[in-house]
Amino acid sequence: MVTGARAATRAVRSASTALRHRMSAGELGSLPVVLVLAVVWITFQSLNPNYLSPRNLSNLSVDIVGTGMIAVGIVFVLLLGELDLSVGSISGLAAAVFAVLNVNHGVPEWLALVIAVLAGTAAGTVQGYSIARTRVPAFVITLAGLLTWNGLMLAVLGDSGTLNLDEDGLVAKLTSYYFTDDAVAYALAAVAAGAVFLVSDHDRRRRRAIGMPHRSLRAIAVRSGSLAVIAFGAAYLLNRFQGLPLALLIFLVVVAGLDLLLRRTRYGRQVYALGGSVEAARRASLGVTWVQTAVLAASGTMAAVGGLFLASRITSVSQSSGSGVLLVNAIAAAVIGGTSLFGGRGTTWSAVLGMLVIQSIASGMAITDTPPAVQFIITGGVLFAAVVIDSLSRRSHEVHGRA
Repeated sequence: MVTGARAATRAVRSASTALRHRMSAGELGSLPVVLVLAVVWITFQSLNPNYLSPRNLSNLSVDIVGTGMIAVGIVFVLLLGELDLSVGSISGLAAAVFAVLNVNHGVPEWLALVIAVLAGTAAGTVQGYSIARTRVPAFVITLAGLLTWNGLMLAVLGDSGTLNLDEDGLVAKLTSYYFTDDAVAYALAAVAAGAVFLVSDHDRRRRRAIGMPHRSLRAIAVRSGSLAVIAFGAAYLLNRFQGLPLALLIFLVVVAGLDLLLRRTRYGRQVYALGGSVEAARRASLGVTWVQTAVLAASGTMAAVGGLFLASRITSVSQSSGSGVLLVNAIAAAVIGGTSLFGGRGTTWSAVLGMLVIQSIASGMAITDTPPAVQFIITGGVLFAAVVIDSLSRRSHEVHGRA
């Protein structure tokens, strides 16, 4: 017992030392956003004891999915140091395509869903190829796309205005279905923690074999154990309401899959390389045109998927779909979560953390009957702080020769 306690203490000290070194070098990681999230939760819980209730947290976990999916696509674009302003319109177009095909023309839901997602992919591909070939900044092309895809959405809907979806249909169940068996949530929590440990240990062995710096096994165990505590705690709270939401499960699987795509494939390395320097990537004979096109295609695809989840949440599609603060929230989520505006730094998990902050603020405002104006002010302040931290972190990287 004493030996085990000493080993755990050494692991914690090692992790603390590594964290201090990373912070001194400007490698803040997700620490700032985690602290902000903790402050938000503590503040609203003190104002209303029901804020952290299983019911509210379950609703929060579903509410983050639609915009969160769009924010994940934004992360891809930000990694290039660019910005996609068309994602809101693409999400509305995809939802409209699905609704018109399924409701007005009787196309099976699964087929209408596939066509709707492909419509988003096509829109993103057109924009990405245009950006790559013309070398016009992405925000200019996608601003034109914002207007074009929004106009196309209105044309698709026509005079129908608002279309109500089948509340018992496939798309509606995306956000209304829950795994009521407690064992499902606990089993998936165990799988997630185990997978993180195995992947991290594989990285440790691989890096050690080629003489590169690597985490110790103790540090990996502490990290995996912390994740296990969080995962099992979340499973416990969700099971106290209706169980694990299908929407949350799909969201986390998509985020994890795309994270592996970015960090462990040649395509992902090329995306980060382009974010560091497009000209250097061209000189290294990387497929700049292909990568930029693929990134915007991914953004369009995720926007379409997010639009379908948003339509599922309210079981309807209207001419206002994809409008309002959706675009701002999606971009803000990616930036607040830690994705750099300067390109080359960030992960898909940034969108999850950022979306948690934004939706936690919105949920707290709703449960405490706070005016929406205050929500915008607070969210804007958090976004401003995230941009400042990003800029300071980049300067620190330059000082340490890492930019």
